[in-house]
Amino acid sequence: MKQSGFFPISVLILSVLLICDARGWAVTVEQLVAGAKKEGKLDLYGPSVLGPAGTQALGDALNKMYGLNITANYHSAGNMAQDAGKIVGLAVAGVQPEWDVMIMTDAHHATLGLRKLHEATDYKKLGIDPRIIHYGNGSISFANQFVLPAYNHKILPAKDVPKSWEDLLDPKWKGGKLGMSTATHHLARLAAGPWGEEKTTRYVKALAQQGLSLGRLGELMSRLQLGEILVAVTMTTDFLRSYRAKQAAAPIVQAEGIAPIIAPAMQAGVVKGARHPNTGHLFTVFLTTLRGQEVYEKYGGLSSSLIPGTTAYKYAQGKQLLYMSDKDADRVDGLARDYGRILGFGN
Repeated sequence: MKQSGFFPISVLILSVLLICDARGWAVTVEQLVAGAKKEGKLDLYGPSVLGPAGTQALGDALNKMYGLNITANYHSAGNMAQDAGKIVGLAVAGVQPEWDVMIMTDAHHATLGLRKLHEATDYKKLGIDPRIIHYGNGSISFANQFVLPAYNHKILPAKDVPKSWEDLLDPKWKGGKLGMSTATHHLARLAAGPWGEEKTTRYVKALAQQGLSLGRLGELMSRLQLGEILVAVTMTTDFLRSYRAKQAAAPIVQAEGIAPIIAPAMQAGVVKGARHPNTGHLFTVFLTTLRGQEVYEKYGGLSSSLIPGTTAYKYAQGKQLLYMSDKDADRVDGLARDYGRILGFGN
């Protein structure tokens, strides 16, 4: 009798443990939709180019696709590095985060991923391509930036447009003619990728000897337009598109034909302890659909080079793109700080 009574109890205990271990791991879209209907809200942290209008458009499209009535609230990204650190601090203090989903670069999501601060779910079972699943089912790469040097085509003669990254080491660029942004992680990705650390570090040290003009992307864009600098060492497609949307006559373009093209990913991930996890996961899945890609590109300026049918996918064909792997995230972060010091950004 004791043995016959023990088995059901052990099964019950095992079931409870499995439920606890699989907490938040909805395995079908239908389960996420059911959960989202109960939650009714999404607090989205995203880049300034997305804004309230983009968030509203994404929320409307999400509702239409899944038959929901979700209210999507936009929270503007200030400093992504600081905001990712804020999530770490809240977790240590045991305080629930204010955002459900954070849209940040792959490098910034690494801050959460390395500390297990994503609310993970089985995205592969939800139909997501494993190539865009990151940090232990914590985040999804749904869009790619393309990073290349940029220049003012009305000022820089065609013969002087750089044809390779190494062209930027030519002595003709000395004396403040090159602008370098604070996004030193762009160069650090070369070290983790095809160039290796030794070659990239030599390159960065040589760049520093060119007498760079340092600043943020917006400052460099203004200097390019005024002719105060001739080339920005790195410039992202989305920032360029956003600037040109505000300055319709801005003659700033990227130097095409350079390889590799550095391709940082924008990722979406549900924050550990999020108030609306089902809605967050459903929204993250939605961003990988063609409709989600279309809406995000309209407002955020980017789509995914790994999702067939998108603008970025078509652009990427036949080109050498440099992606960052999860295992290299910590290394890229450290090298970015080192390169920042070498280039003159201080501590």
